[in-house]
Amino acid sequence: MCAVSIKKSPVIKVSSSYATNVIDLLAIEEPLEIRLGYGPDNDRKVKNISVTMRTPGNDAELAIGFLFTEGIISRKEQIEAVECSFIACAENKENIILVNLMADAVPVLQNIDRNFYATSSCGVCGKGSINAIRTVSAFNGKNDNGIATSAELLYGLPAILEQHQLIFADTGGLHASALFNLAGDLLLVREDVGRHNALDKLIGTAFNDEQLPLDNHILLLSGRASFELVQKAAMAGIQIIVAVGPPSSLAVELAEEFNITLAGFLRNNRFNIYTAAHRILLPTHEVAN
Repeated sequence: MCAVSIKKSPVIKVSSSYATNVIDLLAIEEPLEIRLGYGPDNDRKVKNISVTMRTPGNDAELAIGFLFTEGIISRKEQIEAVECSFIACAENKENIILVNLMADAVPVLQNIDRNFYATSSCGVCGKGSINAIRTVSAFNGKNDNGIATSAELLYGLPAILEQHQLIFADTGGLHASALFNLAGDLLLVREDVGRHNALDKLIGTAFNDEQLPLDNHILLLSGRASFELVQKAAMAGIQIIVAVGPPSSLAVELAEEFNITLAGFLRNNRFNIYTAAHRILLPTHEVAN
């Protein structure tokens, strides 16, 4: 299995006073074709579900997380095996992963009845409509189990994440999704050139470990919060999302619809709360009219 995530590349480094030849480290981006095998033993079908541009590593979790967050599968027991075929990885050829379902497992394919291409920056490019990506969560986001966190705790999360972004430290070119408990302990980090891939890897890992729903956790996004990231978080039952970057308007609308706490611009001991502010405890002097 090819899981090399970094590539060395000769570059010319230019500054105001000199130019020199050096070796730089690049985050690898390669296509991964996700296939799904399903049906009874006497009538097995294999369907090409998606091609996504990703950073190699945790590919099984990526595929499983993608299938779950797209609503195609819902339980770990549906999966029989995951088969990988990584040929000539360095040349970006035939990176294929096949998720085989149990003979009696029925995938939900109504909204994915076509192949679509997901770039590393846009995981929903090629989908037919917004309705096709408004996946219904098995964990109703409108529920509220009373969890809360503090502004003080959130301030420290980006620095903790930065310490654990190993590939980003070398390349500066990856997004990350991180899962924290309500005490601020880092539980899981996944990196990828695509922000949606990083989150699928994280949720896929939690899915494999039978940790869903993640309704007692905080999700930290290293970049902006898009509609699809909020949708994937809702699928996993996440109630608190904090992003280093800004959210999109559609992300805010979806977070409000699913009663998810969404905060953005988390940096330098400040952030904005866009929805469901009741889950973030603020000192009284920080609240101004």
